[in-house]
Amino acid sequence: MTNTHILSIGFPAILASSVHDIKNSLTALRALLSQLETVYQDPKPTEFRQLEFETNRMNNCLMQLLTLYKIDLSQFSLSIDEHSAADILEDVVAQQSTLLSLSNIQLITECHDELFCYCDNALISNALCTLVNNAQRYCQSKVLLSVVQEDDYIVFCIEDDGKGYPESLISSDYKQLPQIDLANGNTGLGLFFTETIAQLHIKGDKRGFIMTDNNSQFGGARFKLYLP
Repeated sequence: MTNTHILSIGFPAILASSVHDIKNSLTALRALLSQLETVYQDPKPTEFRQLEFETNRMNNCLMQLLTLYKIDLSQFSLSIDEHSAADILEDVVAQQSTLLSLSNIQLITECHDELFCYCDNALISNALCTLVNNAQRYCQSKVLLSVVQEDDYIVFCIEDDGKGYPESLISSDYKQLPQIDLANGNTGLGLFFTETIAQLHIKGDKRGFIMTDNNSQFGGARFKLYLP
């Protein structure tokens, strides 16, 4: 295949096809992992929990890439419904708590009152899981995941006790592609994806958005997702 032929097909389309193939392989890997777990009696080796977490994380990243690709082609629409904010937090905790406990990191959740929001539950949970995972990588011992109502918005907040966001990830235009820092592992993709998804959540004249700062009550990074 010539370079000209590759360009005529379009590299984004080739990348999307490759991501689909990787997701299929990952699905098979996760199924095999589940089968292997049945061989071992409780308590199972902690490596199983770590493998499960990493495969879920890879699956989330691939889902984000495919979603961004479809949005770029205007071939994507949200699946909006009413969801309990507490249920969304429970989904995130279910995916993140095991590895956090293995790393001796405390995951605290707070949900005030009976809060409900209209959102695409799968995408919001995916985004929050990615950002909690990032917080786990850079915190010292604790991560707080909370949700409150502020005026006409439901606000999901992630705080940690780490060193905080680098300046490049504070007050940025998240609608722009992130500056990738491979040396430090800071791609900014999670923030870019979450901002993109937040902007698609619209109610009346209000639109979702995100904010980042280093004003965590624990002295580290603080992330906020606002949904109308």
